Amino acid sequence: MNTETAYLKNNKVYLCGKVHTVPQYSHELYGEGFYEFTLQVPRLSNQCDYIPVTVSERLMNDADIAEGATLALNGQFRSYNKMDNGKSKLMLTVFVRDFTAPEDGKNPNTVELSGYICKDPVYRTTPFNREICDLLLAVNRAYNKSDYIPCIAWGRNARFVRDIEVGQKISVFGRIQSREYTKKLSETTSEVRTAYELSVGRIICGEIDAEEDD
Repeated sequence: MNTETAYLKNNKVYLCGKVHTVPQYSHELYGEGFYEFTLQVPRLSNQCDYIPVTVSERLMNDADIAEGATLALNGQFRSYNKMDNGKSKLMLTVFVRDFTAPEDGKNPNTVELSGYICKDPVYRTTPFNREICDLLLAVNRAYNKSDYIPCIAWGRNARFVRDIEVGQKISVFGRIQSREYTKKLSETTSEVRTAYELSVGRIICGEIDAEEDD
């Protein structure tokens, strides 16, 4: 397996949903233009996640990206830093590798990542005593770059990873979720923001393979 193939295998995303916002120009890199849009992806609970997607102009003729169109894609969950009010902010997006035909019965939101724990896990319980553990996973890609992906584990998986050490390699499987939260800006002002993360359903660490139990 060559290096490029290995990097493709350690970060895989499949999404299928409806185009929520049409593509808007984002940036240019080495003469290639990139556009961003939002994909509305259904959950089993009948709610939806609204997931940011980045696509090269070279792929945009391969699919219908009109508002409301059904769209399926393969890609990678990536991160980049953006300056916001003088501070560096971690941004997350799904980078399209190719568009594909929607498949009936296939999970519309699947992610597989292999990477390294790069920050001490944060374990906590909710007011309803549900266990949660936040992880930050560094996933290598080509040209000595890495994507830093926030992950959230629940229940048994949260207990399983709460004491994992920085530098440990793990594989995680789950879905990308979006959630709104209120950010307090001052004593009198706040704003609603959207966070994106990988909701973990299964974890492999060494020889141990664990799945969410609740």
